[in-house]
Amino acid sequence: MYVGRIVAAGMNKAGDPVGMYRVSSRSFPNRETRMNGETVAVMPRAGFEDDLSKNPYIAYNCIRIAGNTAIVSNGSHTDPITEKIAMGMPPRDALALGLLAMDYEKDSLNTPRIVATVTRGDNRAYLGIIRHDGISVKEFELTPGIAFYVATYEHNVPCSHYCDKDFDVESPEAACSYIIRGGVFAELEKPVTAAAVVAGSDGFYLATETV
Repeated sequence: MYVGRIVAAGMNKAGDPVGMYRVSSRSFPNRETRMNGETVAVMPRAGFEDDLSKNPYIAYNCIRIAGNTAIVSNGSHTDPITEKIAMGMPPRDALALGLLAMDYEKDSLNTPRIVATVTRGDNRAYLGIIRHDGISVKEFELTPGIAFYVATYEHNVPCSHYCDKDFDVESPEAACSYIIRGGVFAELEKPVTAAAVVAGSDGFYLATETV
């Protein structure tokens, strides 16, 4: 099944919150994730820079850090949501306001914007989406071994039904691999690139992987 982009929030069996992002694409598969400090961006691969002239939505920051919270998303809404959380706004409110302000992407598919947050030392995560027909932001209580996700298509409602109940990764590198080819994500088609963040007790750890 093809569900497009995916954001996920979970907790590994050691009790660390984990945020993950995966680009799945039929139209623009020539992309990669690039890490710069505590920011990860999705960009065209070398030689495919002209793809930006075809669709301006294909390059953006997909992971940023604001204090003790990591923000994971599929578009330029990463930045205003990060800024609001950094200013002290609760994640739920920042997601709702940021999604509503940016709205769904005005491309040929009305691509939804999706976002997840995880916080160091907190078992609460948030998943949000804005589609052409509505907006939803939901709080999830994280427990070891479970990850929740929302996608741009098909699995496009934040809810307890879309989850992986045998989730366990020890590192951000393993988390990238997991959202590309592990658990329930292995059934979802056309993976291109991924990024992940583990909120450890002493800081955030990030990684990327391109298929």
